[in-house]
Amino acid sequence: MTSNSADRPRWLSDGEQRTWQAYLQATMLLEDHLDRQLQRDAGMPHIYYALLVQLSQAPRRRLRMTVLAQNAKITRSRLSHAVAALEKKGWVRREDCPSDKRGQNAVLTDAGYEMLRQTAPGHVEAVRSALFDRLTPEQVAQLGEICAAVAEGLQPEGADLPWLR
Repeated sequence: MTSNSADRPRWLSDGEQRTWQAYLQATMLLEDHLDRQLQRDAGMPHIYYALLVQLSQAPRRRLRMTVLAQNAKITRSRLSHAVAALEKKGWVRREDCPSDKRGQNAVLTDAGYEMLRQTAPGHVEAVRSALFDRLTPEQVAQLGEICAAVAEGLQPEGADLPWLR
C-alpha cells in the first residue's frame, strides 16, 4: 500500500498551533464571560439574549423559526428548546405563519422587549470591555474581516449547516 502526500495529515505549524490555542481560549473565555454577565443581570444565557436581539431587529419583532435558527446558527431543535424557555418567561410567543400553515413565527413580546432594553446597556459594556477595549481600531477591522472570511468558508452551498438539521 502506497501513501501519498494527499493522505497525510496537514499538521499545524508551531505558529498555527499557538494561534489556534489562543483562539480557542479567547472564544471560550469570552462566551463564558458574556454568559455569566447575562445570567447575573437577566437570568438567561447568551444564546437567549442573541435570539431576543434578532427578534427586536426584525420587522414587527417577528421572524419565522427557520430564519431565526439560521440567523443564530443553531439547530432547529436547540432553537425550539430556547424559544420554549423564553415563552415561559413571557418574553417570546409563537404564532402560526399566515403564509404557510406548517411554519411558525417567533414574536418578541412587550415584556421581552423591555427585558432586552434593560439588559442591553450592561451587555454592551461587557462586550466592549472584554473585546473592543483591548484592540486597536485596526485590529477590530481585521477581526471583523477574519471572522467574516471564516464564517463564509464554513457555509458553502449544500453544507450540513446547523439550522438545516
